[in-house]
Amino acid sequence: MKVGVVGAGGIGLAYAAWMADRGHSVSIWSPRLAGVDAASAMTLTAGGVLTGSYPISQVVDAQALALDSEIIVITVPLNGHRRVMDALLPHLRSGQRVIVSSMGSLSSLYLYEQAQQRGIDIRVASFGSTALTARRKQANEVNIMTRRPSLGVSCLPFASAPQLLTDCEALFGNTFTLDENPLVSTLANTNAISHAPLALCNWTRIERAEAWPQYHYMTPRVAAVIEQLDSERMAVAQAFGWTLPSVKQKLSRSFGIEAEGLAGVAAALHAKRGGPPGPVDVATRYLSEDVPFGLVFVLALGQIAKVPMPATAATVAMSSLVVGEDFTAGNDLIDVLRISTETVEGLLQRVSGD
Repeated sequence: MKVGVVGAGGIGLAYAAWMADRGHSVSIWSPRLAGVDAASAMTLTAGGVLTGSYPISQVVDAQALALDSEIIVITVPLNGHRRVMDALLPHLRSGQRVIVSSMGSLSSLYLYEQAQQRGIDIRVASFGSTALTARRKQANEVNIMTRRPSLGVSCLPFASAPQLLTDCEALFGNTFTLDENPLVSTLANTNAISHAPLALCNWTRIERAEAWPQYHYMTPRVAAVIEQLDSERMAVAQAFGWTLPSVKQKLSRSFGIEAEGLAGVAAALHAKRGGPPGPVDVATRYLSEDVPFGLVFVLALGQIAKVPMPATAATVAMSSLVVGEDFTAGNDLIDVLRISTETVEGLLQRVSGD
């Protein structure tokens, strides 16, 4: 298939290499890439769990990517989702498929509803996490660390699930499980639950740009904070009708580790594989992205569902205080999706895509 990748970070490059290795024709558009004023080719080199070099096309804008792609895969950070979706929308066509990886703040619902309002009948798949973990080494080199053994995917509209699941397996070869809707995928994404406490509790290491392996510093009290946030996330999910796995259960399943409590799993992970390294930049996405588009959004869902979330609210407030930025105002999807005026029943109806 002809696949267009939005984003040239670690995940975008990893996906491009992975899909090219499976025989697909891949193009990349990087919204942040300056100086490319004409379509060009590059050789993308991958290492880690996939090794090889692959020819990849670089395109100059959203229009070129949309016109040349059967499937579009969005891999930019959450704080860029609305911007790139707005750039793509004028150029999408009915029947086109879009994969949002990973999705948060119901960004896939935003894309689907905006396309519907334009009379464009697209199909949208949402991943609750990424199919691969990776780090970009250079503009044309990526290290792919792991491929997840299973991954939840939701589909808009739900009737498009058979086609979208087939597409996902053709692109990635993963064993995908079907999530009921994008709200499940949003609540299943636990990045912010882990990242924000880790960043706050290791903030001086980040400011000093010290090397610190994350799992080693997920100490018992840090893990306890993560588990408190996690319990509030799961309570919100329960209010919408679902029982979701905990952070500890997800880590255990992803890496095949059994231990007592989240701190025990983290210690075992550190002993087994070390790292991954913690952030060393005060602009880390662990707060700038994961707080407004993860924790603040779940707080908004909690208000709809009338679920108390004191630990989540405190973490949002502390993150804003430490960084000096009002993260409660940093999400550009909550208002346009009319979350504050929704009901549980109304939002559930919308995420079905019917």
